[in-house]
Amino acid sequence: MKRWHDDAFTQKAHREDFLARSVYKLREINRRKRVLVGASLILDLGASPGSWVQYCLSELSEPSVRIIAVDLTPLKVQDPRVVFVEADLKNFRLSDIAPGCCADVVLSDVAPKTTGVHDMDTALSFELSGHALRIALESLQPNGFFVVKLFMGQEFERFHSILRRSFRSVSLLRPESTRKHSREIYFIGKKLLFTPGMRVTEP
Repeated sequence: MKRWHDDAFTQKAHREDFLARSVYKLREINRRKRVLVGASLILDLGASPGSWVQYCLSELSEPSVRIIAVDLTPLKVQDPRVVFVEADLKNFRLSDIAPGCCADVVLSDVAPKTTGVHDMDTALSFELSGHALRIALESLQPNGFFVVKLFMGQEFERFHSILRRSFRSVSLLRPESTRKHSREIYFIGKKLLFTPGMRVTEP
């Protein structure tokens, strides 16, 4: 088995000066779903160390673009277009940072600290993804995109159902750069089915 530092995508990230191999997951998602096209305000949840922020900056060169990066761990990216907010997702609201603003894209690559116990890890992932979804429903402009990671487990269909009731279009993607043993999958929601800020009742 290859050690993590021998992983081809990790080596590629080092060569291309990205902070983490996860950048290639967002690159594939964007190339296939075009989630960043025309975006001017991006909300990146669980952003540290900052590879997704780096990718967004490389794709969106306009000086008016703003990225709000949220995490409990400091970001390793500094750019005048980036605002870092140290916060727990369960307490975060975009309206506290940018009153009256709506995001064009909400990204969430957040993952729990794994315990090695499958059911516990998938439950923690579902909880975090639920916080990300709440933020997306409160923050997105009507035609915006929501990209979120979830560990596949017993809550998978439940989360998928909530998303289908929240967005006009919902697709799933497992990027090529995902580690073979990983159970993570990405949901891409597009176009809210209701006014931002409304809540969805869980099934």
